[in-house]
Amino acid sequence: MKKVLIIEDDQLIANIYRNKFLVAGYQVEITPDGESGLEMMRRFRPDIILLDLLLPKMSGVDVIKLVRAESDFAKVPIIVFSNTYLTNMIQEAWKAGATKCLSKVNCSPKEILDIVHRAITNDGSLPQAPAAAQAATPKSPPQKPAAPQEDAQPLTDLQQSFIDGLPSALTELRTGLQSLTKAENEAGRLKKIHDLHSHIHEISGNAGMTGFLLIARMSAAVESLLKEIYEKPKNINPSILRTATSAVDFLNFLFEHGKQPDNQEIPRANILVVDDDPISQRAVVYALEKMQLRPISTADPNAALQMLTENNFDIVFLDVNMPGMSGFELCSKMRALPQHKKTPVIFVTILSDFDSHANSRVAGGNDFIVKPFLSAELTVKALMHILRGRLQSAK
Repeated sequence: MKKVLIIEDDQLIANIYRNKFLVAGYQVEITPDGESGLEMMRRFRPDIILLDLLLPKMSGVDVIKLVRAESDFAKVPIIVFSNTYLTNMIQEAWKAGATKCLSKVNCSPKEILDIVHRAITNDGSLPQAPAAAQAATPKSPPQKPAAPQEDAQPLTDLQQSFIDGLPSALTELRTGLQSLTKAENEAGRLKKIHDLHSHIHEISGNAGMTGFLLIARMSAAVESLLKEIYEKPKNINPSILRTATSAVDFLNFLFEHGKQPDNQEIPRANILVVDDDPISQRAVVYALEKMQLRPISTADPNAALQMLTENNFDIVFLDVNMPGMSGFELCSKMRALPQHKKTPVIFVTILSDFDSHANSRVAGGNDFIVKPFLSAELTVKALMHILRGRLQSAK
């Protein structure tokens, strides 16, 4: 009987996988953190390890390095669970010796079972080292709910349980954000951010497990934002706090409109980025690509207007100060185009004064990000506008 060790701090997810593996004939042990996982590994001697990347006490990447450093476990397959937006950690996991990296949002329990079986039997379908491009970019998500047909009945109860718990989860997030804004020092803010991250991490994992891909993807983006400001607390500012608050409010919108089993398609978005500063333009494009989106970019506002005239876009990112035509002017002209009267426009600019904010609204802008920005803040805003637009148009 093959042995599976699951290192996962979310008890619900860990128990679901344990039950699946037990039914499939495996011996299973679960532990909630990296330190206890290493101790259990030495006692249990598993044939394969399933590992979350974000763990208390020790990161999943550090666990992989320590596992690979022990000769008895140097070749044991390690299957990593990841947040879609943790691109750097995914790369580090591959380099440390992960056998395969999976997104919690996209994989069903049956898919995990199949992957574990192939890894243990070593049938050649799981390469030990990925190509560089695979390491840098997670697979595109499926266009339908991840739960396979044979899992439909047991997952129905889980889905209902998840839905029933959403209101209290949302209340916890709102209370946590209020506490964060009132924290008087950095230590207090870090504690509040850590607690918020734990709550959203649980929502993200459970939403992916139960097939609610829209909620899972939005939660994962917020999780990434909280992780980024936890690591860089000096970057906390009113703009980021407003973004986090808006994201929690939007999760409530998804709870109401994005939890129908037949409404889980991840939208493919057409995105335009207009910025004459090549570094800033690349930063916006990189942030969107981390979200598995493929924007079109240009430094020329006149060329952008031509593209807007000839094509439909789901969201537009605009700099303000550009030669030949300002972002405000471009936005005004864009609003005169029938297909772009309501297309979301986010200004990304160094201008942070009140007049600039007011002018962005007058020109027809929907949102505003001040440079330098956190990439996670931009992806959260983009995803909110894209998902809201698609769900509202589907009504």
